[in-house]
Amino acid sequence: MESNQSNRFIFLGLFIMTGLIALGLSLKSAVTSFKSYDRVVSVKGLAEMEVPANKVIWPIVYKEIGDDLSVLYKTINDKNKIIRDYLKSRGIDDSEISVSAPQIIDLNAERYQSQVSRYRYNVTSILTVTSEKIDKVREIITGQSDMLQKGVAISAGDFEYKIEYIYTKLNDIKPVMIEEATKNARASAEKFAKDSDSKLGKIKSANQGQFSISDRDANTPYIKTVRVVSTIDYLLRD
Repeated sequence: MESNQSNRFIFLGLFIMTGLIALGLSLKSAVTSFKSYDRVVSVKGLAEMEVPANKVIWPIVYKEIGDDLSVLYKTINDKNKIIRDYLKSRGIDDSEISVSAPQIIDLNAERYQSQVSRYRYNVTSILTVTSEKIDKVREIITGQSDMLQKGVAISAGDFEYKIEYIYTKLNDIKPVMIEEATKNARASAEKFAKDSDSKLGKIKSANQGQFSISDRDANTPYIKTVRVVSTIDYLLRD
């Protein structure tokens, strides 16, 4: 009877010991795994692409001065028609041309006018071409002196009325650029892992980054540089 009870205690002790050993091994494995997940390398991947602008906004600005508003309005309407007809003759659709209300300044009413102006009114007229015909519009801009021969002096160099070239097809190139940025980021991570005698694991987290569109340079605003920097965290393994 006592022998059976002793055997039971021995068996129970062995069972508990085995369980503790298994638990210890399990905890060791868990701690090792946990530590390995703490090892992360954060890298950035750059992707750049040059693309042609696909939309242009061209404000055509000219000024008229005089004393009689009714005469000025007639002159402006006549010149607006000259400009519109000229643009249409060069391949610009009527729907691509918009005319803003004229801006009128009464020079004699200016508070800081040091002396009475020879003419009372200064009127600014603006026609805006909004088109996807980039090459055609650039050609017209280059030869806009033709309008001077028709009696229309276009104002140039006014910072307020700059020509804008825009790229609107970002969604078409996003997937390719994100793929390239990811590849570049992975290449950097692999180099880091190799240098640190580690192996590159899976992606822990990723940030696509913001896309930016800018002029390639000041002389070619119709060519854009699209740029994105993605940030990716990779796990490292021994």
